[in-house]
Amino acid sequence: MTAAKVYTGDVEYFPSVQRIAFEGPDSDNPFAFKAYEADRVVAGKSMAEWFRFSVCYWHTFTAGGQDPFGPATRTFPWDAPSDEMAAAHERQDAAFEFFTKLGVPFYCFHDRDIAPQGATVLESESRLEQMVTRAKALQQETGMRLLWGTANLFGDPRFMNGASTNPDFTAVAHAGAQVRAALDATIALGGENYVFWGGREGYASLINTQTHRELAHMARFLGMARDYGRANGFTGTFLVEPKPMEPMKHQYDFDAQTVIGFLRHHGLDGDFKVNVEANHATLAGHAFAHELQMCTDAGLLGSIDANRGDPQNGWDTDQFPADINDALHAMIVVMRAGGLGRGGFNFDAKVRRESVEMEDLFIGHILAMDNFARALVIADRIAADGRVDDFLRDRYATFDSGPGAAFERGELTLLALRDHAVDHAVAHTSGKQEWLENIINDLMFRG
Repeated sequence: MTAAKVYTGDVEYFPSVQRIAFEGPDSDNPFAFKAYEADRVVAGKSMAEWFRFSVCYWHTFTAGGQDPFGPATRTFPWDAPSDEMAAAHERQDAAFEFFTKLGVPFYCFHDRDIAPQGATVLESESRLEQMVTRAKALQQETGMRLLWGTANLFGDPRFMNGASTNPDFTAVAHAGAQVRAALDATIALGGENYVFWGGREGYASLINTQTHRELAHMARFLGMARDYGRANGFTGTFLVEPKPMEPMKHQYDFDAQTVIGFLRHHGLDGDFKVNVEANHATLAGHAFAHELQMCTDAGLLGSIDANRGDPQNGWDTDQFPADINDALHAMIVVMRAGGLGRGGFNFDAKVRRESVEMEDLFIGHILAMDNFARALVIADRIAADGRVDDFLRDRYATFDSGPGAAFERGELTLLALRDHAVDHAVAHTSGKQEWLENIINDLMFRG
């Protein structure tokens, strides 16, 4: 499940980096994996199968370190050509060189990442078609695959009031045109999923917003996109990515449970699942693992944007995931769910503004892949140990038989609950959280 060969075009953009190999925990080579071993089997599947790692096109090849207070700090050689399409060709060559040297099997993109926007809808579509034709040839040459595609429905000023939820129908139509083209691109490249990130799907003030109409429009728009994709051969999963705030004050796709409720309310849950981003989870006031668990419980866990935020910053910092505890609790949920199916772990992350060397792009991804590989091994160790799962099973044992089981089957009335309460006192049973946390910490550092 890794790219078959290293690709370099006419120019080698990362000449100091060779194919990243596994060298084990004793290696001090910054350009080697210490924990991620693609073919290593854990709990019946290889690491490559568990993670289906993906590199994102946007942060890695278009984010130069700019922030609201200053311009870019990294100068990318693929941005040198003054002609936009020539630069797009060079960026694509650099991207496939990076993908194949890192050894991941997948990548992801927004339409505007791979093809610059044209002056008209038709020019934008033509540019995207040209770049998709080129990407298809590179995929065939290297064995790379597309995890998912999406459309950037938030960057252009026409979407300042939203895309599918815009109060101006013409803006909605432009969003539809862009999604149609992005879906065509995803289908042409064999994409396994298609993502909707809300972008500006929300509002800043109720004074000038009809929320009931905007939500209905968003549901209708998603349904139209689904119908178009299915009619044109897309057999993958449609994904919605929750985010609570930024760029709008209130986003309609606030968190996983909000999205799950929206999809079910509008009858979209048969085709759509949830793409969970770790940083968005914490912005919503949740843990990453919480969002994964809510999706798992609903049967709607689709894919993961693997990154992290900074608890001292109340915005989307998109850092590479280096927190082993965060990754571990995420992997406990993913392993109990049996994996992500057609989804994967996409690194929607960017190196820090101060990280200005080209090699830093590799180091950030190696950091993240090793972190999750360690988390997978520890999660498997916890499952094999059994004490955490045994405690969890025993804690809910009163619902496994007798009146508790009848309650879960819907066979009891409220009066039956009252009669049981009359005859039974509640046992004061410890939740043992500290004991369980201690077990996890012990197993984390064992072996």
